[in-house]
Amino acid sequence: MTAGNSTPAPRDIPEQRRILGVLVFSQILAGAGLAAGITVGALLAEEMLGSTGLAGLPSALFTTGSALGAFVIGRLCRRWGRRPGLALGYAAGALGSLGVVAAAAVGSAPLLFLGLLIYGAGTATNLMARYAGADLASPARRGRAVSTVLFATTLGAVVGPNLVTLTGEFAHSWGIPRLAGPFLLAVVAFGAAAVALAVLLRPDPLRLAETLARAEPPAEAGGTAAETLRRPLDRTRRRAVIGGTTVMVLTQLVMIAVMTMTPVHMLAHGQDTQAAGLVIALHVGAMFLPSPLTGLLVDRVGRQWVAGASGPVLLAAGVLASVAPAHSVPALATALVLLGLGWNFGLVSGTAMVTEALPPDRRAAAQGLVDVGISIAGATGGMSSGLVVALGGFPVLALAGGVLSLAVVPVVVWSSRRPPRTGDTAPTAPRTAAEHA
Repeated sequence: MTAGNSTPAPRDIPEQRRILGVLVFSQILAGAGLAAGITVGALLAEEMLGSTGLAGLPSALFTTGSALGAFVIGRLCRRWGRRPGLALGYAAGALGSLGVVAAAAVGSAPLLFLGLLIYGAGTATNLMARYAGADLASPARRGRAVSTVLFATTLGAVVGPNLVTLTGEFAHSWGIPRLAGPFLLAVVAFGAAAVALAVLLRPDPLRLAETLARAEPPAEAGGTAAETLRRPLDRTRRRAVIGGTTVMVLTQLVMIAVMTMTPVHMLAHGQDTQAAGLVIALHVGAMFLPSPLTGLLVDRVGRQWVAGASGPVLLAAGVLASVAPAHSVPALATALVLLGLGWNFGLVSGTAMVTEALPPDRRAAAQGLVDVGISIAGATGGMSSGLVVALGGFPVLALAGGVLSLAVVPVVVWSSRRPPRTGDTAPTAPRTAAEHA
């Protein structure tokens, strides 16, 4: 199809608005399921296992499950499209949540571990849905498309932690430990999100994006559009993928590590689960609520600037958390809000960098691998956090995480560098061939 044809630009595709609406609806439902693991997962493990050093194990397990889930979901989306991949991911999350509830009811640690591992598929799906929002977005609006999907998670994710007491009492009335209550909510939340996507996410955004990309005129000289899509990524695009991935991995590691041990730190110093739930609710709100502003900054100011800003914000969070008195809910809440904001900066900007660098036919599988790395980072942060706190205390963990987060700055600088030009008059095809050689 030639230039000036009837193929609409992504911003003109009417299906994009409906697809975003469906994704927003499913994310609102799934947000409550996401909140269960991060609010009471560590507390439930500490209660069942009787060890603070193992309190980070649930986070490590469900983020490991998230890594496996991201890999499988990425492959499913590549083969069958976003709709079946995301729907099956949420269904697995519901099944895992049910397993956690059963484990708490019978006091089985092995079943708890298995349930948390499968539950991770739901958390992976919750994050991977952001890619579906960007499939049909134009480059000028990609950051806002990603942020719209993330923002939708806010309602359920903020309400969920504040229902710890209510869901706990409901679970107790059924003879189930109170700390398993939020996972009962996760069963319903993830299950409803799976049904919503399976029924409503039509047309499939990834399949439509691939169809439109094949119909476009070639973006590079010397081949058809389909041949251009199959070409190896040039150096600039490879750097964008590596840089965006590294930013998301580092911010995930720091965020998970500090967030996981904050409720444990608070309860060890006399706070109750309601106070811990409030702090985590504010943190989760900061993870998702600023998304519209972050997306606007990504599109207007630039992906690299926002990615670079995530490091200093996380450093501020770590420093404040390390010096905040354990009995001060406002101080810890402020630190956790900054922690969520820094993570949000890294995720939205990194997602835009990676998505923009990948052609539609390579996105799903590559994005799945990117989220595998993010999940492994979360598992590492979750597992190590309990050990660090047991050996050195919560302030050491928070400060170390803040310092580590500054590594995103040189990574962003490196990924922003452009390869040297050989001359503006050089033909495009020979230069591309040389790069590929």
